[in-house]
Amino acid sequence: MKITKINIPGVLIIEPEIFGDQRGYFYESYNARKFRKSGITEEFVQDNQSRSSFGVIRGLHYQINPMAQTKLVRVLDGRILDTVVDIRKNSPTFGNYFSVELSDENNKQLYVPKGFAHGFSVLSETAVVFYKCDVFYDPGSERGIRFDDPDLNIDWQIDRDQAVVSEKDLNLPFLNLAEMNFIYE
Repeated sequence: MKITKINIPGVLIIEPEIFGDQRGYFYESYNARKFRKSGITEEFVQDNQSRSSFGVIRGLHYQINPMAQTKLVRVLDGRILDTVVDIRKNSPTFGNYFSVELSDENNKQLYVPKGFAHGFSVLSETAVVFYKCDVFYDPGSERGIRFDDPDLNIDWQIDRDQAVVSEKDLNLPFLNLAEMNFIYE
């Protein structure tokens, strides 16, 4: 397993070791022992899966403390642009975003720690996204930031006229008005 740190502290790209032959392939997508050795100590308690069509943009979502979630995201089928935004006050990268393509071909996973808003856009005809969470979903703690916040200026790699966004996500506030209670340490 290869773990790569990015330019925003805490976010990691995880690439499994893939064993393939004429029958197909095998890889270990999660192994608590190996993750702990790499410094990922969360105990994941909930698995979520979504299926979306081309042009769907989901996010940017998060739960505030004390119900904040760490997520481990991967794609089972298709291709997405997975994006995180640092929303930890006092962070040197506050308001910065990072995007990475996750697909059923590259098998990369994105580790999203607490203190980050998360979203993705679907770049293939359809995509099935799977993610683990270390805290249960709590509707009262759910918050978000608009995907098209001009201060973030995220390139979702989807033309605006092709974007499919839920009414709920269209009504999220911009970053400067969003409720967040994360502190960078």
